[in-house]
Amino acid sequence: MKKNYSYIGIAFIILIFGIIFIPRIVNAVKEDAIIEKDRMNIEGKERNRKLLYLEINEKARMVPEFIFTNQDSLEITNADFKGKVTVMEFFFTSCPTICPVMNSNMRTLDEEFHKRDDFAIASFSIDPKNDTPKVLKEYAERYGVKSMNWHFLTGDLDKIHELSNTGFNIFTGINPEVAGGFEHQGYFALIDKEGFIRSRRDNHGNPKIYYQGTDVDEVEMLKEDIKNLLEEE
Repeated sequence: MKKNYSYIGIAFIILIFGIIFIPRIVNAVKEDAIIEKDRMNIEGKERNRKLLYLEINEKARMVPEFIFTNQDSLEITNADFKGKVTVMEFFFTSCPTICPVMNSNMRTLDEEFHKRDDFAIASFSIDPKNDTPKVLKEYAERYGVKSMNWHFLTGDLDKIHELSNTGFNIFTGINPEVAGGFEHQGYFALIDKEGFIRSRRDNHGNPKIYYQGTDVDEVEMLKEDIKNLLEEE
């Protein structure tokens, strides 16, 4: 009988231990998991804040030299963007598909940053024969451009397409079979104050390279990254 009482006593102690301490252990484990999850989220955000350089053959890619004419018939070169965080795109004014969406989104960047002297936008027309300075000026007015640093650029057709296809690796081309007669990718390129192409990492840790100009969420990411570059020394 005494032996049975001993078993009952041990079982009672185990029961009390479980009631008092096991919930505390479970909560501690949960709290550690939450802390670890928060730490990983913070690290992920910090990792994305550190913008990458686009590298070709282990060398950071800069915007190539160019000379074009803007909507005010002024000669604009890559040197005019030195000291400015710049977003660059390739478009054409008669584009019936993605360009209106791209430039509506680009206008949100203009509205956000137009008061800053160290921010600029460069929109290169891939249809320079049609997109004269006069046409580009009317287009800019139609979109309500606020910044003096948003340049709509036109010039030699071959040089503009070389800039997009070779300089940026953003595809543009002539195609009579598609609407508008030209095809192109709707990317926005982010350039730092020194002229280097920059980007964030995606959710898998890979370089994003460019931002999809037709995607509102990606434009919001771009806004964050512009702010980060503006803060860089």
